[in-house]
Amino acid sequence: MSEGPLVAIDPGSAKCGIAVLSADGEVLQREIVAAETIGETVQAVAEAHQASQIVVGGGTGSQAVLERIVACGASTEVTQAPEGYTTLEARGRYWQEHRPGCLLGLLPAGMRIPPQAIDDYAAVVIAERFLAGKTSHR
Repeated sequence: MSEGPLVAIDPGSAKCGIAVLSADGEVLQREIVAAETIGETVQAVAEAHQASQIVVGGGTGSQAVLERIVACGASTEVTQAPEGYTTLEARGRYWQEHRPGCLLGLLPAGMRIPPQAIDDYAAVVIAERFLAGKTSHR
């Protein structure tokens, strides 16, 4: 029996990235929401996708995010996961999907700053790492 989708959150003090990945790693949803609405939003997203688990990155604002999710009565299992260097990996992911223009393409990849928030991409990275960790322990 396969597991349901996974909801991952890149927590922050003002905004949070949310990603929903299927058990095989397909990105089903990605968005950025205000931190104060994270509990209700995650609850609705988890229910809509029939998620089997919610994973919260352990960085800035993670405790407040966990408290908001629990306060909303999440019935889905909630786990905390390490999120070191997810922002750097998320930048790379952003530029894979949005190829830089001519002049921006001349800059080394590490110097390119995306023109928009990438918290949702960081949530995808958190989910992928979590799924890879679960797979490697089986």
